[in-house]
Amino acid sequence: MLMIRLQRVGKKKLAAYRLVISEKARDTKDVYLELLGTYNPHAKENAFLPNAERIQYWISKGAQLSPTVNNLLITHNVITGVKVPSWKPKKAKEEKA
Repeated sequence: MLMIRLQRVGKKKLAAYRLVISEKARDTKDVYLELLGTYNPHAKENAFLPNAERIQYWISKGAQLSPTVNNLLITHNVITGVKVPSWKPKKAKEEKA
């Protein structure tokens, strides 16, 4: 199954990300099929630069989105839909009586 997800690049403590499409079972640092955009959370301008046309193409071919990529694309109006929770909060430890 193909998956669109983020690949971490950049220096230590100054991460930038690539939007890549690859097999779900492969490591994100391994070979990917296509570079679909970039995301730099530290930049003030041009922080998210997706290739919307190619992303729509791969979604039409059946590629899945990671929850974080899904939320980024919805926030920047590349796709429409509902945001998905991308992390689960830790369960609060129950106090012993």
